[in-house]
Amino acid sequence: METTIKHVYAHQHDDTKISVWKKFIDWCISQEKYRLGWLAAAITLHGCVLTIITMFAVVLAGNHFIFWPFIIGGMGITLVVNLAALPTRITIPVFFFSVLVDLAIIISCIAIGFDASGTMI
Repeated sequence: METTIKHVYAHQHDDTKISVWKKFIDWCISQEKYRLGWLAAAITLHGCVLTIITMFAVVLAGNHFIFWPFIIGGMGITLVVNLAALPTRITIPVFFFSVLVDLAIIISCIAIGFDASGTMI
């Protein structure tokens, strides 16, 4: 009767496999001692370089309104998580995500095609 109610089986758990996401988060946690450097790099690179390049690409691609909230949101989330002094296990993935969003916008603008006549200069 016990075998009918209680199933006995051997479960082999392999602890050697660690996901890429877990390795990335562990690396982010190890970067806590460089938190101020990551803050400076995120705000400088994203705010002064990548956002400007993304805005330039959107304007040259015809200034489609749909891209502007994503540009503002990408810069906004990077700025908010850094100014809130959140740990690097949050700030670094958010920074990389916002860079990925900006790169997707730039690729979309390239796919649309650049046309300087839409800039109204």
